[in-house]
Amino acid sequence: MRRLLTAALLALCIAPAFSHAADIKPIRVVTDNGMTLLIQDQPSLPIVTVNVLIKAGAVLDPDAKAGVAYMTAGMLDEGTKTRSATRLAQEIEFLGAEFAAKATNDFTTATLRVLQKDADRGFTLLADILRNPAFSEKEVVRLRSELQGELQGEKDDPGTVAGKAFDEIVFKGHPYQRPINGDDKTVAKVTRQDIVAFHDRFYRPNRTIVAIVGDIRESEALALVKKHFGSWAKKETVVPPAPAPEPLHKSVLKLIDKDLTQATVALGHIGIDRKNPDFYAVSVMNYILGGGGFSSRLVNRIRDEQGLAYDVDSAFEAHVMPGRFTVTLQTRNAAANQAIAAALAEIKRIRTEPVSEQELADAKAYLIGSFPLRLDTTGKLAGLLAVVELHSLGLSYFDDYPKAIAAVTKEDILRAAQTYINPDLYALVVVAKQSEAKIDASAVLGAK
Repeated sequence: MRRLLTAALLALCIAPAFSHAADIKPIRVVTDNGMTLLIQDQPSLPIVTVNVLIKAGAVLDPDAKAGVAYMTAGMLDEGTKTRSATRLAQEIEFLGAEFAAKATNDFTTATLRVLQKDADRGFTLLADILRNPAFSEKEVVRLRSELQGELQGEKDDPGTVAGKAFDEIVFKGHPYQRPINGDDKTVAKVTRQDIVAFHDRFYRPNRTIVAIVGDIRESEALALVKKHFGSWAKKETVVPPAPAPEPLHKSVLKLIDKDLTQATVALGHIGIDRKNPDFYAVSVMNYILGGGGFSSRLVNRIRDEQGLAYDVDSAFEAHVMPGRFTVTLQTRNAAANQAIAAALAEIKRIRTEPVSEQELADAKAYLIGSFPLRLDTTGKLAGLLAVVELHSLGLSYFDDYPKAIAAVTKEDILRAAQTYINPDLYALVVVAKQSEAKIDASAVLGAK
């Protein structure tokens, strides 16, 4: 009966996901100056969202000036050559619009949300922001000071401290090693000219994906793009591709001493990139291991059975290049060794024991059933469309995703776990009061 109920639940979840995805059929157009446009007409609400993805991420930062991409994105709405920062903010507010920009490892996004009737005025502001930022010296100094304050504050957050230390080990010698927002030394070196040069080199139409979603017809969207971005000059920029991150050759333990009552633990290694054909098997496998919230194996073992931690999870971050696989948890200092051992035991078990039918059905039901929630606003859909294009996943992705998850088998999960998880070679970072945690290096690094 339980299996019948699970099967029925899975069927109910799959049907709406397939039905909703079938309605998403974006139009793809490449403009004369190289912009890739994705247009999805959704007339249910008089809103238009424009998500601009520019291949100008932190991977392009110079090592000595990490944070350039982050600061460039942060400066976009701080005034243009024709509008001061104050005037720009007032015009956006007058339209009832929303604008945000941020840099990631691989790209920068700029998002505008505006009422359909104000789409032309919204595009006017968006084009001015992206094409003509002033990058005034005064605003650069102010942003740098704010960023330095944020970086100082991050030193008091054990999760951020552990994450940065983890990346330094796992991505040693690779651009993903650098924090997206830089560090104290690199940010202090970033000048206005660095930001201007970064923008001039990488903010170009032929490096740009624009997803337009909302109450707008294809012809209207194309006309707006041509009017406001048609004269944007493309520029061929040669960027040598970074090699894939090198896997660890031995396990590495890093202990960071802080006067805390709890230990923060990050354990893992390099994972997969988004184009990996095993992405869907890895997604289901990770849900069962630690990505499934309170229903995951890690939570069952470490939180429910042993009472060691309230929060424990695992994640694969799939980027343009292989991202990281991590298990993260917080526990009492004195329980750190036990919690780490339990996490390693679950990592080993998922590589040696097939998952149960119930675990597989539950994981599929959640991943497929929650898929429409990633598409339920114009902002979410526009962001996802741009990323789908970035990774060349195809416009049939919205049909393909639930089908691919549904097709994953227990054998696929076992193979994925054995291929992409290594319980013998990993980085382990523990931020804790080390006199209480007393991490047993031989135990946590030598367990086989």
